[in-house]
Amino acid sequence: MLLAGTIASAPLHAHAEAFVLDGATVHTISGETLAPGQVLIRDGKIAAVGKTVPADGARPIDLADQHLYPGLIALNTVLGLTEISGVRATQDTTEVGDDFTPDVESWIAVNPDSELIPVARANGITFFEPVPNGHIISGQSALLATAGWTTEEMTLKKPLALHLFWPQMELDTTRREKARDKAKWKSLEDQAKERLARLRAITDFFEEAKAYAKAKGAAAKNQAPALELVPAWEAMLPFVAGTWPIMIHADEIRQIRAAAQWAETNGYHIILASGRDAWMAADLLAEKKIPVIYGHIFTQPASDSASYDAPFQAPAILQRAGVQVTFSIGSDSFNAPLIRNLPYAAAQAVAFGLPETEALKGLTLYPAQLAGVADRLGSIEPGKDATLFAADGDILDIRANVKRMWIAGKEVSLETRHTRLYEKYRNRPRSQ
Repeated sequence: MLLAGTIASAPLHAHAEAFVLDGATVHTISGETLAPGQVLIRDGKIAAVGKTVPADGARPIDLADQHLYPGLIALNTVLGLTEISGVRATQDTTEVGDDFTPDVESWIAVNPDSELIPVARANGITFFEPVPNGHIISGQSALLATAGWTTEEMTLKKPLALHLFWPQMELDTTRREKARDKAKWKSLEDQAKERLARLRAITDFFEEAKAYAKAKGAAAKNQAPALELVPAWEAMLPFVAGTWPIMIHADEIRQIRAAAQWAETNGYHIILASGRDAWMAADLLAEKKIPVIYGHIFTQPASDSASYDAPFQAPAILQRAGVQVTFSIGSDSFNAPLIRNLPYAAAQAVAFGLPETEALKGLTLYPAQLAGVADRLGSIEPGKDATLFAADGDILDIRANVKRMWIAGKEVSLETRHTRLYEKYRNRPRSQ
């Protein structure tokens, strides 16, 4: 991974062709569902949507009996940064350095030839956010397409967010004589001191970043000497100014409450990622208008006393309280191959009380809003990018299969390593 330099938004190459997607059930997400409907595509953009649309000179594409959706967006992943969790050479999720590396740009390290990216694409995922890991402040993420020859071609928006992994708030109450490693055992007092030191380090780091921003502003007005540019502080400028969001990774309820209080005290724009216990603070998150990228649908309950369906019900509880919920599979290497299952996380939440319309928004429109690209992605509306896919059933139904996909108006392949192996062995020579 390399150091951050600029804040920019790179457009994907639009496909200069006019065609009409006809006969599908069109899930616009932002409006009514058309059954059937038509979508006119011109020069990589959605030109018209309706029961019928003017299609002079446009090539018709028959999607009868299929369902048309805007492309799914996977936030809080390490897709593209990892390949095989047990092979170190394929791991690029963590940068070397100390606990604070805000100038790391995760998207530079994405492998465009990853075999996991086509697998995700084959189940409707058109964009993803590779998240840097390993430090308290681990760096910045971007939004990338699941198609493209290079990271430059794939990158739609950079940066998307700064990533802050909130320190653990729990204390280990195990007595020394029962500790597995007595050499590493620490008293409750020592653990509390370490926790306080980590929290103080976060506060101090942001205060220094604010001081740098203030000094740079004064220098720009010729009210102070010119500053020597420091990459880490330069990277922090848009985040302490509130221009771009800070994505806080926290699971335990005390972490979540502490992070919400810290953000309010300092006036920071935050997004809660992972959020295992977010449902316990639903009213607080709604009051503070903190959206949640929920990544624990398929996680076991946190304690023996918790209900088995607590993770399943969490999105519905958050949504009823007024919290915007987006879905994630998780940002560790183990979950990278499972990004394809993103629609089924939303489906499980629907089975436990979340409205289906909210589940679909949590896969499309809401992540587009969090990424700051809702003017281009997230719904099927005139003026937006023609990034959509057709499936032979409801995408929340595990039996549905994605049949065709377009990104910025260009049809992309749905071939994967899985399909290649299937064809290889399906056509193997057979004995007579």
